[in-house]
Amino acid sequence: MSGAGERAPLDANAEIGRRDVLFVTLDTLRYDVAAGALADGLTPNLAALLPGGRWERRHTPGSFTYAAHHAFFAGFLPTPAEPVSDGGRPHERLFAARFAGSATTGRRTFVHDEPTWVGALAARGYRTLCVGGVGFFNKQTPLCRTLPGLFEESHWSEATGVTGADSTAEQVRVTCRLLGETPSDRRALLFLNVSALHQPNCLFTPGATEDSPATQAAALAYVDRCLPPLFEALRNRGGALCVLCSDHGTAYGEDGYSGHRLAHEVVWTVPYAEFLLPGAGDADALADASG
Repeated sequence: MSGAGERAPLDANAEIGRRDVLFVTLDTLRYDVAAGALADGLTPNLAALLPGGRWERRHTPGSFTYAAHHAFFAGFLPTPAEPVSDGGRPHERLFAARFAGSATTGRRTFVHDEPTWVGALAARGYRTLCVGGVGFFNKQTPLCRTLPGLFEESHWSEATGVTGADSTAEQVRVTCRLLGETPSDRRALLFLNVSALHQPNCLFTPGATEDSPATQAAALAYVDRCLPPLFEALRNRGGALCVLCSDHGTAYGEDGYSGHRLAHEVVWTVPYAEFLLPGAGDADALADASG
């Protein structure tokens, strides 16, 4: 697939019920690392999918996985890092629980009464699937069962976790199996929390023993190589509404900071993309996607 052109904002209302939904969080991925890897040609598969061939720079609502994902599943996805210029109007969300006075609910927003859009899609017949990565999805403690518990089905193993030497490939194998088991006339919500970018991401740089922006970029290049079968499976099911983003970044010594769950630019600023993945036989959408 060639580089994507600019596309109109997604209309969630037009797609919910018609297509699958894919939500991927590239856990701990910094915006500067994602943008740099893209510019260096390390992520050609993602480059072919991103609107305009680039990541959007956004701010996350949470500085670590647990907080960010609670916000995400309630409809508070990362927001534009630059001021909204549309007459001063707030950024319009894709998903929002109904409540009086919401300033970020608009025409394209999928509005629901359930507390999460995951539950809202389940109530509308979607098969809701979680394939976990980092510890908050491992289901080994009550705390770590909270986020997976939002889904009808959740999957995690050490092979998909942060120490898995081929974690993304294993996650993609699981997701493709789950999609293959889902009847073609039933829509699916697939959530994938990619663990490879989280420490220890030096696993993906031969000889490296410490994490750094360079090792995270190498991990992202590995993730990019693993993703095509997932998108092909979704195309074969008729396409999908896709949201790809990081939940937060992490510090590698900037201004004396290390890690995340702290207020620093490299933690708050994340890459984001939303787009419609056309189905294999969707000629109109394919033509639009190719720009």
